[in-house]
Amino acid sequence: MAGKQRQNAGADGKRKVLIVDDHPIFRQGLTDLVNQEKDLVVCGHADNAALAMQTAMKLKPDMAIVDISLKETSGFELIKNMKARYPHMPILIVSLHDESLYAERALRAGATGYVTKREATAEVVKAIRKVLEGQVYVSAAVAERMFRRLVTGTAAKGASPQECLSARELEVFRLIGRGYGTRQIAENLNLSAKTIETYRANIKEKLSFENALELVKYAIQWAAAEDAD
Repeated sequence: MAGKQRQNAGADGKRKVLIVDDHPIFRQGLTDLVNQEKDLVVCGHADNAALAMQTAMKLKPDMAIVDISLKETSGFELIKNMKARYPHMPILIVSLHDESLYAERALRAGATGYVTKREATAEVVKAIRKVLEGQVYVSAAVAERMFRRLVTGTAAKGASPQECLSARELEVFRLIGRGYGTRQIAENLNLSAKTIETYRANIKEKLSFENALELVKYAIQWAAAEDAD
């Protein structure tokens, strides 16, 4: 796989990186960070999933750096689509979202690594190099949690209740916490309102809420705490 990736390198031998994030300031900061490396170069940017797929097709990057939260669709959907189209291209998630909830889900969707935007720049570069080498990158805490679940079949002590939610359910839960209604969530995720209602019902059951109001209140509190971290 590494050999195939190196064939995509530019004429100057640098490995090409595509950045997908809807925050211009972060895109620029990450671009500066990557371009400081002698053997890496940012070949393109995208602020939404559709543009990301078009840019990947045109520029054939060696890897993509993707945020989970995108305006028109989720990063999870983009990961799945990218891996279906470009199975040998590694994808690193760089996100503000809590890695204890999102990292394992991102890996299941097809990502090769997960690092938070709160990490030191050196750690982000380390993650980039790991996934370019064909290795998986997650923090030590996430690796331990995944290993514990594999060995014991149970979640780590003190795990968040939201860990029982699927990736799609967690997306819906997050959007509920951001104040989105059913129709808005459906439009954001390109799903039907009926499907979103099904997800809401599943979330309510899994988290043992008595009614929809309890679900909304808890989701809002969780989203506010996530933003404050």
